[in-house]
Amino acid sequence: MNFFLHKTPRIASSFFPDYRWRFDGAGRKIFLTFDDGPIPDVTEFVLEKLQEYNAKATFFCIGNNVVKNRPIFDKIVELGHAFGNHTYSHLRGWDVEADVYFKDFEKCQAVLPPTQLFRPPYGRITKGQAKLIRAENEIIMWDVLTGDYDADLNPERILKKTLQYTESGSIVLFHDSLKAQKNMCFVLPKFLDYFSEKGFTFEAIPQR
Repeated sequence: MNFFLHKTPRIASSFFPDYRWRFDGAGRKIFLTFDDGPIPDVTEFVLEKLQEYNAKATFFCIGNNVVKNRPIFDKIVELGHAFGNHTYSHLRGWDVEADVYFKDFEKCQAVLPPTQLFRPPYGRITKGQAKLIRAENEIIMWDVLTGDYDADLNPERILKKTLQYTESGSIVLFHDSLKAQKNMCFVLPKFLDYFSEKGFTFEAIPQR
């Protein structure tokens, strides 16, 4: 099990003020995001659950998965959800040069309809990479990390911590991936039900 913080500390996000971590002053709105799709069955499960709660979300898509699963991506768009770039090959920014990273970003842009939203895989991006991307795009991070991708985590604990730390304006990170499928499929319906009962709505991240 890898150590991670379910809640991004304010002091941590303050070091990177040019990235979007949350929506302060958004009222009773939560911004659900899903990384790594589209994937058959998994993304389709997410779309079905979102529809049940009249919820909108933002899908940060891997370009290669869009190419392989175009009908599922088209369904995301058809249902009115937002989408963003998550690189074409799911690159870990700290491991590659800025020009290589940017080319992979551009390759993903080429298979997506126009979008200005970008999330770096693993949340890892260098200053040089960010400078190239931020010229015309917004880098979206997160306020709450569910940890659904970690098979060693108990899904009940993931649910408890995600409910505990989510608040008005939170950007919450789930994954529509095979790796996260078991935990995400357990947590997401209960998360949607809990906050719907409390009068929250679920919104897509707007283009800047």
